[in-house]
Amino acid sequence: MASEVERMAVFDTESAKDLVKELRTSFLAGKTKSYEWRRTQLIAMLKMMEENEPQIVSALHDDLSKPGLESSIYEIAMLKNSCRLALKEMKHWMIPEKAKTSLTTLPSSAEIVSEPLGVVLVISAWNYPFLLSLDPVVGAIAAGNAIVLKPSDIAPATSSLLRKLVADYLDTSCIKVVEGAVPETSALLEQKWDKIFYTGNGRVARVVMAAAAKHLTPVVLELGGKSPVIVDSGINLQVATRRIIAGKWGCNNGQACISPDYIITTKDYALKLVDSFKCELERFYGTNPLQSKDLSRIVNSNHFARLTKLLDEENVSSKIVHGGERDETKLMIAPTILLDVPQDSLIMNEEIFGPLLPIVTVDKVEDSFDVINSRGTKPLAAYLFTNNKKLKEKFVATVSAGGLVVNDTTVHLAVHTLPFGGVGESGMGAYHGKFSFDAFSHKKAVLYRSFVGDAFVRYPPYTRGKLRLLRALLGGSILGIIRALLGWSKA
Repeated sequence: MASEVERMAVFDTESAKDLVKELRTSFLAGKTKSYEWRRTQLIAMLKMMEENEPQIVSALHDDLSKPGLESSIYEIAMLKNSCRLALKEMKHWMIPEKAKTSLTTLPSSAEIVSEPLGVVLVISAWNYPFLLSLDPVVGAIAAGNAIVLKPSDIAPATSSLLRKLVADYLDTSCIKVVEGAVPETSALLEQKWDKIFYTGNGRVARVVMAAAAKHLTPVVLELGGKSPVIVDSGINLQVATRRIIAGKWGCNNGQACISPDYIITTKDYALKLVDSFKCELERFYGTNPLQSKDLSRIVNSNHFARLTKLLDEENVSSKIVHGGERDETKLMIAPTILLDVPQDSLIMNEEIFGPLLPIVTVDKVEDSFDVINSRGTKPLAAYLFTNNKKLKEKFVATVSAGGLVVNDTTVHLAVHTLPFGGVGESGMGAYHGKFSFDAFSHKKAVLYRSFVGDAFVRYPPYTRGKLRLLRALLGGSILGIIRALLGWSKA
């Protein structure tokens, strides 16, 4: 592969304009459209991971102190699965889909052709900086697009490594990485793209969407929100607790968009749940979790201060029933459980995105749905632990979220046959598996006709008889057409 030119000292609007022009030239030349090019790039990405896993794990540790297992499984292995699935299914995805036609166009045939959108921009997040950078790129490559990837500057080691690896392994005439912070992102957003895929928070998403609107550019926004967990009684409490811990602290110490944000359970069950958390958290992370090698640190001092503010608010700090320890020099906060924090507190009105987990209590577990729906926003994920069939059905029917999981947390992310995305303020659009291919494709409608069967009724002069027949044709009823031909239907 051609090596990438070293980054310019200043990446401004003109630099961004030239970059897009270069990529659009490559796209219009047809370089990215062939099956072979797409296949070659995905194989190269797999090779990139196979040959550089230690470096990737090291970069993730530098940025987040992410445990090696989390990096290898949740970032690298999941991306490998995306690549392998695309390689296996891509040829099938590219085949035009046959579509039915109607009597109106008889004789005819039709198909839906998936065509690449063109030149797309992927803006990534810092919490899973390897996976969330390249997973959308897999879909964009599979769909045949030219791509600019903008990694997060909050994870600088991974961002730098991504720039180097993409330059070393992928076709840099069609796939580029731009590093930087707000000025570089702003310069990119001023350009006309054929799609923008953004992963991050709602505040920046509004900026992205406003920039896209100037060019009528479609967007996919992968955001977040306060993902609730309902815990019913009469369940295997140890398994439920472990699965919540795995989805909360086992996913980047709570710094994940689908991490459980708060728990709802009954007043009668809350203390049992707290005791179970205490037991399992100590089993997993020891009596001094600040020294655990199996917990990520908080990404930077700004986020540490934000979480500290949530924890130290009046009428909140007194609600800590487990944890609360912190080490600012190491940017570590221990897994923390809070019970019955005020509903008007900051921790219950902002996405936590960290190792703090409030428990809200209700009289009846069915009241949980009102608690969730009263928030006025739809979360990226919602979770329920129960053995009650009717409660499961009500959960699915009542709670609107990007995705729902019953009796586990976060694992829907690994099911490629399910779309992953938000709704309302938790995002728009979806990806994973074929949904990634579709996210970066235009579904082009194609109708084929011959010169046979030219319908005289389409043409002037217009008559009542033609009106009757055209109505019948559009209605699609054979009997109606016969009635119209015999003059038995009303004009």
